[in-house]
Amino acid sequence: MKTTLSIRTLCVCACVSVMNAHLCAQVTNQPDPFGEDTSFYLSKRMDEIVVSAPVVQATISKQEMTHEQLNRDNSGQNLPYLLSTAPSMVVTSDDGLGVGYTYFHVRGTDQTRINMTMNEVPLNDAESQSVFWVNLTDMASGVSSLQVQRGVGTSANGGSSFGASVNLRTLDATVPESSHPGPVRAELDFNGGMYNTFREMVKADVYWGDRMEKKGAWHLGGRFSKVNSDGYIRRANSNLLSYQGELGWQNSRTAVTLTAFGGKEKTYMAWYGVDYDHAYGVNGADRRYNPAGEYIDKNGNIAYYDNQTDNYQQHHVHMHVGHRFNLNWTLSATAHYTYGTGYYEMLTADYMTQQPLDITQKGLKNHFYGGILTTKYVHEKVDVQMGIALNQYRGKQYGNIDTTLFAERMFIPYYEGFGRKTDGNIYAKANWRVLYRGQEKLSLYGDLQYRLVDYKIWGDNEEMSYLDARESIDKHHTWHFFNPKAGLTYDNKGHRLSATFAVAHREPTRNNFVTNMNPEDPKPERLYDYELGYGFSSPGVLKSGYTMPWTIGLNLYFMDYDNQLITTGDVSSVGYPITTNVKHSYRTGAEFHFGVEWTPWFAWSGNLTWSRNKWKDGDTWRTISFSPDWTAGNMFSFHHAGFNADIQTLVVSSQYLGNMEEAKTELKAYSVTNLVLRYLLPITNKRVPDITIKCQINNLFNTKYVNNGGSQKYYDDTTQRYETAVWYFPQAGINVHAGFVVKW
Repeated sequence: MKTTLSIRTLCVCACVSVMNAHLCAQVTNQPDPFGEDTSFYLSKRMDEIVVSAPVVQATISKQEMTHEQLNRDNSGQNLPYLLSTAPSMVVTSDDGLGVGYTYFHVRGTDQTRINMTMNEVPLNDAESQSVFWVNLTDMASGVSSLQVQRGVGTSANGGSSFGASVNLRTLDATVPESSHPGPVRAELDFNGGMYNTFREMVKADVYWGDRMEKKGAWHLGGRFSKVNSDGYIRRANSNLLSYQGELGWQNSRTAVTLTAFGGKEKTYMAWYGVDYDHAYGVNGADRRYNPAGEYIDKNGNIAYYDNQTDNYQQHHVHMHVGHRFNLNWTLSATAHYTYGTGYYEMLTADYMTQQPLDITQKGLKNHFYGGILTTKYVHEKVDVQMGIALNQYRGKQYGNIDTTLFAERMFIPYYEGFGRKTDGNIYAKANWRVLYRGQEKLSLYGDLQYRLVDYKIWGDNEEMSYLDARESIDKHHTWHFFNPKAGLTYDNKGHRLSATFAVAHREPTRNNFVTNMNPEDPKPERLYDYELGYGFSSPGVLKSGYTMPWTIGLNLYFMDYDNQLITTGDVSSVGYPITTNVKHSYRTGAEFHFGVEWTPWFAWSGNLTWSRNKWKDGDTWRTISFSPDWTAGNMFSFHHAGFNADIQTLVVSSQYLGNMEEAKTELKAYSVTNLVLRYLLPITNKRVPDITIKCQINNLFNTKYVNNGGSQKYYDDTTQRYETAVWYFPQAGINVHAGFVVKW
C-alpha cells in the first residue's frame, strides 16, 4: 500500500486551514489586500524612480512581504526557509537545518525554472539557471520587500518563470524627505542555537541633506552578516559570510544609487544522501550519518577526508539611475556586473574496496554583465511600461586531479570547458482601467515580450571527461521566444475576480546538455498558463466593539507544457538534478488561502493547495517527480504589549522521487511545526535603543522527517536485472535558537 497523507491529517489541515505567515500582517495592517491596483496613483515617492515599479499583473496568486515580515523568524536559515509558508512551496536542504545548500519548488517546479531578480536585475546564474543561497547568506537582512508571484507572472529580465517569480528589492525609499527623525540608523542582530549554529549581523544607514531641495540628499548604508553551523548532518558544516553596501543621492526628480553585495562560502558536502534506515533512524541507524568523504585508511579503519568541501564566492555591483520628468513619465537605467569563482574538492574512493583513488577539484569562473532601460507612463486610466535589456555571460569550467593522494599536493588539469550566453529581451505591458466607478472597477492587462537567447558551449564535457579519456562538447543554439500575456480583473465591494493567460518559453541549462544521454539535444520548454482567481476582503464586522478584518482567496490554474524538462530523480556528479524532455505534460491545481484577525491580540491564517502533475508515457499518464498532491500551512499569531508568538505548521503529502510511480521511490508525507517568540523590552528612555529578545523552536514535536531525496536505475550483476537505488536527506529534529536584536 502506498504511504500517503492520512485522511485524518488532511481533514485537520483543511479545517484548521492554512496560510502563509505574512498574511496575518496583511490582515492587520492592510484590510483590503485584494482591493484596487494602486500603481496608477500619481505617486511622488522616490523609490519608484530608483527602480521603476513594474505594472503588476492583476491576480491574487501572489504574496508580498515587507522587511519586518521576512525577518521576524530569521535565525540564519537561507531565504527559501523564510518563504516556506507561501502557498504551493516546498523547501528542502542538504544539511538538515537550512543553513547550507537549500532549494525550493513551487507548484512542483524546481528553482532552475523560477525567475528571481534583485532590483529587476537577474539573480539566477545564466548557465545553471539557479540561485545558490549559500553564496548570499542572510540576504533577507538586506531586502526591503519581496514578492512571490506564482505562475508565469509579468515580463521581467532573465528567463521566463514556469512555477513562480521571486522579485527582491533593496531600493525602497532609501532617503527620507528630510534628515529627521534622525540621520543615523543602526541594527545589531545575534542569535545562537543547536549544532553550533550562530548568526551575527550588523548594519547601519546614514542620511544627510534634504531630497526636496535642489542639492538633494545622500544615503550611505552597509550590512555584514556571518553565519556558521555544524549542520544537523555530520560534518555538513557551513562557514558563510555576506555583505551589502549602498551609496545613493536623490532630489525631487532624480535618483542615483550604487549597490554592491555578495558573499563567500565554505561548506562540507552533504549532497550524497543516505538510505532509508539512516534517513528515518530505523534499526538504530544514525540519522546524522554522512557518507561524503568516507574511505578506508591504510590501517583498515573508516576515515573521512577533511577537505571534502565546496568553496565559492560571488560579487554583484548595480548602478541605478532614475528620473521623473513629470507626474506621468519616469525613466530608469541600470548597469550591472556579477563575478563568481570557486571550486569543490573531493576524495574519490573505489566503489568496492573503499580504498582512496584520487582527489579532484571541479571549479568555475564566470562574468555576467549587462544593461536595462525602462520607461513608465502612469495615468488615471492606464499605466504603460516598456523595457529593453541586454545581458551577456562568459564562464569557464575546469577540473584538476591529484593522484598522489596524501603524499603531496600535485593537481594537474584534466578538463576545461567554456560557455557564452547572450540574452536580450524587449517588452511592453499595460494596465487599462476600463471601468472606475466607486468601488466597482474593471481593468484589462496586456503584456508582450520578445526574447533572444544565443548560447554556445565548447571544450571538454565535465560530466564525462576523465584523465585517460576526455570527451569534448561543442553546442551552439539560438532561440527566439515570443511570450504574450493577457488578463482582466473585476473588483466590487471587496470582491475580486481575475483571469489570465500567458505563454512562456525557457531554454535548456548547461547541465541539460552535459548530462544528456539522448541522441538529440535537449529542447526548450513551452508553457501555456491559464489562471482563474477569486478573492474577498472584508474591512471588518463589528463584534463586541471590535472590527474583525478577514480575507479569503481561491486560485485555479492549469499549466499545459510542451517538451517540459522534468527531473528524473538522479543527480549529476556535482549534485544538479538530471532532467529529460517529455512531449506532453501538465500541472493543474487549486490554491486556497485565508486570514482573519479574531481579536486585537490573536490572528489566524492559512493556505491549502491541491494539485495534479502528470506526464504522458506512451498511453499512460504518470505523476511527475517532486510534485506532492497536497501542501498546506497554518499560522496562529498572538501579540500583546510587545510580546509576539507565532505557531507555524507546514504539511506536505507524499511525493515520488522518480517519474515511474514506483512504490520504492515514494517519499513519505510529513508535518512540521515551529514556534517563534519575540519580546520588545518596555524601555521608555529614548536614549536607549530598542531591544528585542527572540527565541525560535523548530520542529517542535521532534518529527523524524525527510523532505528531499533521489533515485537512480542501475544494473545489479547479482540479480541480473535493473534495480532502483533511492537516497534521502533527513532533516533535524527539535532544535532551538535564541538571540536579540538591538536597533538605534
